[in-house]
Amino acid sequence: MHRILFICSQNRLRSPTAEHVFSEWPGIEVMSAGLDPSASVPVTPELLQWAQTIFVMEKSHRNKLSRKFRQYLKSQRVICLNIPDEYDYMDERLVSLLTTTVPKYLPGRRPGPVHGGSVPRTQPTRAAMT
Repeated sequence: MHRILFICSQNRLRSPTAEHVFSEWPGIEVMSAGLDPSASVPVTPELLQWAQTIFVMEKSHRNKLSRKFRQYLKSQRVICLNIPDEYDYMDERLVSLLTTTVPKYLPGRRPGPVHGGSVPRTQPTRAAMT
């Protein structure tokens, strides 16, 4: 089983969406976290050591990750998705970006589109967070 960690700032919109979308992808386990101290699930050394591949949403996330956690980044591959912070949780455009960008880096690629499933109602929207 290949272990994937998705990282954004707050772990409220982009990385939880990615975790949800890829949670049933064959051959991988997924988790998500945020780099900000107020993140829903903050990045920890343990999460980084668990992960084999790390996806960050922006270049600033890669830079911050390297600055704060360099000693825990050993053999993990860190991939920047270049997805800006302008999407709500499970936004169709975000799901589309993720499902067209992420699979080429994953083991056990499956043919056809990936569907994110139903949208849990417990996640906040961007409007609710401002």
